[in-house]
Amino acid sequence: ATGVTFANELPERADLNILNYLYYYDGGGVAAGDIDGDGLPDLYFTSNLGPDRLYLNRGNYRFEDITRQAGVTGPPGWTSGVTMADVNGDGRLDIYVSAVSYLTMRGRNVLYINNGDRTFADRTAQYGLEHAGYSTQATFFDYDGDGDLDMYLLNHSTHSDRGVSSKPQREVRHPTAGDRLFRNDDNRFIDVSAKAGISGGVEGYGLGVVASDVNLDGCPDLFVANDFQENDFLYLNNCDGTFTESIAGAMGHTSRFSMGVDAADFNNDGRPDLAVLDMLPEREQILKTSANAESFNVFDLKVKAGYHPQYARNTLQLNRGAGRFSEIGYLAGVYATDWSWSALFADLDNDGNKDLFVTNGIYRRPNDLDYLNYIANDAVQASLADSITEENLTLLGKMPQVPLAKYAYRNNGDFTFTNMAEPWGLAQPGFSNGAAYADLNNSGSLDLVVNNVNAPASIYRNRARQITGNSYLTVALRGSGANTWGIGAKVTIWHGGRMQLAEQVPTRGFQSSVDPRLHFGLGTSKRIDSLRVVWPDHRHQLMTNVAADRTLTLSQEEASGKYVYAKQLPAALFEDVSSRMAIDFKHAENAFFDYNREPLMPHMLSTEGPALAIGDVNGDGLDDIYAGGAKWQAGRLLIQTRDGRFRPGSEAVFRADSLPEDVDATFFDANGDRHPDLYVVSGGNEFWGNAEALRDRL
Repeated sequence: ATGVTFANELPERADLNILNYLYYYDGGGVAAGDIDGDGLPDLYFTSNLGPDRLYLNRGNYRFEDITRQAGVTGPPGWTSGVTMADVNGDGRLDIYVSAVSYLTMRGRNVLYINNGDRTFADRTAQYGLEHAGYSTQATFFDYDGDGDLDMYLLNHSTHSDRGVSSKPQREVRHPTAGDRLFRNDDNRFIDVSAKAGISGGVEGYGLGVVASDVNLDGCPDLFVANDFQENDFLYLNNCDGTFTESIAGAMGHTSRFSMGVDAADFNNDGRPDLAVLDMLPEREQILKTSANAESFNVFDLKVKAGYHPQYARNTLQLNRGAGRFSEIGYLAGVYATDWSWSALFADLDNDGNKDLFVTNGIYRRPNDLDYLNYIANDAVQASLADSITEENLTLLGKMPQVPLAKYAYRNNGDFTFTNMAEPWGLAQPGFSNGAAYADLNNSGSLDLVVNNVNAPASIYRNRARQITGNSYLTVALRGSGANTWGIGAKVTIWHGGRMQLAEQVPTRGFQSSVDPRLHFGLGTSKRIDSLRVVWPDHRHQLMTNVAADRTLTLSQEEASGKYVYAKQLPAALFEDVSSRMAIDFKHAENAFFDYNREPLMPHMLSTEGPALAIGDVNGDGLDDIYAGGAKWQAGRLLIQTRDGRFRPGSEAVFRADSLPEDVDATFFDANGDRHPDLYVVSGGNEFWGNAEALRDRL
């Protein structure tokens, strides 16, 4: 036995349950870090209703509960996320615990400052980090580059406070639910949210946050995962103390019920990628008995109202550089892990590729269709109208329980993953939430620590070193100034013709933070050709011929020079000259929802245009253009002139054929007279059967 007896017990009570607090079963978090400087990561668990626990690592997977003597029993109330960071810059890891104050919960956020003798002091008010609201998690990072750690506080709303609106509500800041950014001014934190461009509206249901320099300009950015209809936020750091929200320009779509998030370079191309979890079931039975998807009509209304396209599944955003991502969750095979919480990229088998670990399961499934049908009964609704009593707590018993096995996706190195939870010993069914990885015994392989609902915490010992024999390198960073653990530093290694990038970002996953030592699996490589670390102040250092299978300590004091980040956007091969060519045509798609008629279609067929064809219509040696129209929009023939501009060609014949939808077109000599004729394909999905508008035209 490890000595870790912690369990996040959540009894069902009349005054507090999932019927009146939607995040009742989201569970707690776990933080890993060496609080006493003995070289072994210690563990802190948050408990929603009971006391949190701090365990001292005594070595060989033996832990001692020092919660009381350490002074971290904390105020009573609901705690959620936890992170370890050296907040005051004295070289020791402090602990920040997020909490919820709602209904009968009277939690408040707490900052425990490490005294250096395995005890802590509550210095929350002194540092200006007191908050009583709906907090999920906090992440400490140096957003303004002044050498100390600032803090982003992730909060969530509740159903009673959520605004029902036809457009996003981000301008008016919510006092308890809106996210906050605190700037560290000499160990006094100042709320600079509005000035820095951070939204704090009532629709923010923040469940995940990670700080990562996704555009590689040397300034840490933020990705915020929001539940429900609010967009996920990608805050790009302007390197001047402000952020610009950029999700629409960076990603084509995101998850809908976004929960845990992690950022890491999983394909070893030197750019941080993003994994965001949702709740799409993999098992067909659960999928068909769950209310999950929204109608296309609602989806379309949200997009028109200004919300970004969202889909209820996990998303894997591949960073392609220049501020653009490609979502490859389906391609990678990681899109469906059911009701999921923590996403962690980590090389669990030391083969040189970062794997993906996912916790999942909700103790009661409120979206079960049978349950929703039962609770919609008029008598049941009347019973709930006044208040929830002990008698109708039986409603909770009607809500199904489905224990789920965690997912451990091995990275195949080709943009695909294989679930290895069963062979790796991680497939025990349960309800797992916050998680962290740490090399608990300094063996060179990453162990996993998981916080479960109504079950003891899980500690998984990793035996990859004994089983695979793969090599590793652990990197411990020693920053100068107040950022003593080098938060935001980037370490890149080259070995065996490969490269790997790791960022020092301990807060990741869900309500948790990992061991702040960087881990590299090396496969069969016994030496590293070169290693480069770029510190947050852009000083850097390069090492060559580094031996594997050890812990390497790097000091910022030994760094020199200024690393110059290359511009992400290369010189453009093409120039947009549309405005200079006088092209007087704009395709106007008509509104038609295919799913209203054929709800099982995989995608719409009514928006396959516009058609486009190029040919020299008048024989003057210049290419002319035919641009097709949608339903009730005539196509347009554009004749090129000698100055490179375009004028309208004959239009009467095309206006007569404005009803069909042009989905393709081509010029060819149909009758052998050496003049190009035009063939236009009619399609779309608005017409069916033998409709005249489906006939192609010549």
